[in-house]
Amino acid sequence: MEWQVLLSDILYFFQVSIIIYVGAVNTIYFLLMVLGFFVLGESTARLTREEQDGLLRSPLTPGVSVLAPAYNESATIRESVKALLKLRYPNFEVIVINDGSRDDTLKILIEEFRLYKSGRLPSNKLTTKAIKGVYESRDPVRLVVIDKENGGKADSLNAGLNVARSQLVAAIDSDSLLEPDALFHVARPFLEDPVRTIATGGIIRVVNGCGVSQGQVTRVTAPRSYLACFQAVEYLRAFLGGRVAFSFLNCLLLISGAFGLFRRDAAIAVGGFSTSTVGEDMELVMKLHRMWREKGEDYRIAFVSEPVCWTEVPESWKTLQRQRNRWQRGTVECLRAHSKICLNPRFGVLGLLGYPYYLLFETFGPIIELLGYLFTLGGLAFGVTAPIVVFLFFIVSVLFGMLLSVGAVILEELTARRYPDWRDVLRLFRAAIIENFGYRQLLTIWRTKGVIDALRGKQGWGAMERRGFASPKTPPQ
Repeated sequence: MEWQVLLSDILYFFQVSIIIYVGAVNTIYFLLMVLGFFVLGESTARLTREEQDGLLRSPLTPGVSVLAPAYNESATIRESVKALLKLRYPNFEVIVINDGSRDDTLKILIEEFRLYKSGRLPSNKLTTKAIKGVYESRDPVRLVVIDKENGGKADSLNAGLNVARSQLVAAIDSDSLLEPDALFHVARPFLEDPVRTIATGGIIRVVNGCGVSQGQVTRVTAPRSYLACFQAVEYLRAFLGGRVAFSFLNCLLLISGAFGLFRRDAAIAVGGFSTSTVGEDMELVMKLHRMWREKGEDYRIAFVSEPVCWTEVPESWKTLQRQRNRWQRGTVECLRAHSKICLNPRFGVLGLLGYPYYLLFETFGPIIELLGYLFTLGGLAFGVTAPIVVFLFFIVSVLFGMLLSVGAVILEELTARRYPDWRDVLRLFRAAIIENFGYRQLLTIWRTKGVIDALRGKQGWGAMERRGFASPKTPPQ
């Protein structure tokens, strides 16, 4: 019948268009990963240990205030703060912002670090929820704790910006662990290019399954659960591929909220962290790009692969779903708020490459990929999809995705090589293959819902469950 032929033709057109789109997305990401490989090869061999130690002893090293918002972080706050106080950096202070926690977060901090109420006053340059008290330690440690009414992570970071006294501020998650040299490495672009550099970000790695003692990662192993292992591969793909390349092109749109370093005056000049979005980390970076581009001043926002921040990733499907929904909503909100950048030659490679990439691939990508699965399954069910179309879609969506994930693990082994046991590397390789059969498709559904929720104006973070840092009893097999 004619209508069946017409339906088949329409379906074939949409399927081929989706195949071309998904193939283009993965091809571009592969090229970014290749570029990242060459950039990593050049950047990882710059400083010797003697040169690093010399810079650490230099009196010209800029001061850093490490801002760690905390809300109901009693499971991890003790070890996190201990790790921060052990950072190898000549001039820094740790500022923990207790954002109206309902658990024992503040009590643990007061007892563990012998805190007392100090007379330190905030600058009030940024409007925040009321600060109930500022604490400092009786011990000879550079620790400040702000106790404030609940206002969310962005509001807490703004309170930290008001209290900070250093030239640079590092925004981190209090449930994460920084390696001892991480602060130095993330600050290095400010030492090498102090005039142009306004923000830097470091790599985030998955701590689940690793050995942790006294706030330090003592043994690096792959996560024991495959859900966490899938995320470990994702983090490698995102940081060692995309962000390295975008940083090289100076169109990096996102510095992870788990670990970023900013010039304090620049962050305050653009209004600090936005409280109207769940993507406050991306929104701040976009505001910095926009202000410096509009002023016509040369600047640099860089990603540095050497600093390592270890973070706990969700090990429950429900928590992971909430996290990915929030990430997707944050991306949509930020792109919508700064739509002026898109395809605007005034913003250079940021407007012509960085913004369009996030809009076309990070925002609409999940929707189009999901439609591809639906069209393919629907066509098979009604017998109107040619086998060659199914085969091509499988290649561009599954096999190409597998290539990118495996490539990320290979890139890790060729550069950083943080996993000393070959069994852990093998586990990551297995996860890089298995994730393409169910896990990635589930993420596509969740991210699509995140776009819809963002367009509907949904707000809120959602609860995040924390297991705390614990060493596995046996190494993963």
